[in-house]
This record gives sequence, structure tokens and C-alpha cells, in this order.
Amino acid sequence: MLEKIIHLDKELFVFLNGLGSETFDGLWLMITKQLYWTPFFLLIFYLLQKKIGWKNFGFYLLFTALLILVCDQTANLFKNGFERLRPCNDEEIKGIIRIVKSSKSFSFFSGHATNSMATTVFAFMIFKKYYKHSYLLFLFPLIFAYSRIYLGLHFPSDILTGYVFGATFGFLGYKLYQKYILKNA
Repeated sequence: MLEKIIHLDKELFVFLNGLGSETFDGLWLMITKQLYWTPFFLLIFYLLQKKIGWKNFGFYLLFTALLILVCDQTANLFKNGFERLRPCNDEEIKGIIRIVKSSKSFSFFSGHATNSMATTVFAFMIFKKYYKHSYLLFLFPLIFAYSRIYLGLHFPSDILTGYVFGATFGFLGYKLYQKYILKNA
């Protein structure tokens, strides 16, 4: 059963990765770097700070930093435990895929997907009270994590698993924030 899932995962990866073209490689290399998302993050921070005030915003930043730390360490623990090769290093498919970027580290599961989903769920849980279209925040992890498939760095199951872990951590982070910070506000 696991072999069938891995086979389907590789087939889906080959299809999604094959949708790319050299024309857009530079764009996707930018999308995968957090630095280029800074204007988006600053906008989110500004909108959030306006609604929750400086004190709660400070705690929001602290919780976000802790979320990223927990997500990174969890993803690294799994990567080093499973030692799944990245698509760009997988001998079975590396000759038929587009490799835009390579990495020697392991693949399962995506830290990019985990971090982006955790921080988005956390922000969304606060935002939804104030902004009608806060669901649009989820475009960030979708685009950000897809860049990892486009570049040849992660299989779809790496992304989906990262999303599950990230959403769970983001929701738990929000519950702690709600219990200890918002209840005292």
C-alpha cells in the first residue's frame, strides 16, 4: 500500500513539476524565498496591529516566532528520521523532471509548507473576526509551498503533510494565544 502511495506521489509530482517553463523559473525562485514576501508580511502586521493593539501584537510576534521554531524543528526531525530523497536527488525520476533548484537535505516533510500554513492559520484565526475576506491569507501557503514542487525540491505528500502539521500547530498556537493573551486583554 505504501509503495502505491509513493508511486502516485511521484506521478503527481512529475505532472505538477512538468507544468513549469524556463520563462517562469526566475519568478518561482523569488516566490520560494521568504525575503520577497516581506511587503506581504508587513501589510499583515500593519492590519493586525491596528485591530489588536501594540501589546497583543507583540505577543502575536512572539507566538509566531515560537511557531516557526517548533515547525522548523519538527520538520527537521522528520526529515532526518525518514531520510526521503528530494525529487531532484531521486534517481528514479530525476532524469525526467525539471530541476530548477537542488538541495542535498532530505524531503519529508516540507518546512516551507509547515511554517507557512502554521503562521497563516494562526493569523487567520485572529483576522477572521476583523476582516471579511481573511480566507485570502491562505493564498500565501498555497503559492509558497507549490514553489517547492515547481523547483523540484518536494513531492506533493511532503507539502500536504507539512500543511497538516502546520495547520495543527497554528491552531494550537492560536488556542494558547486565545487562552493566555486574549482572555487577559
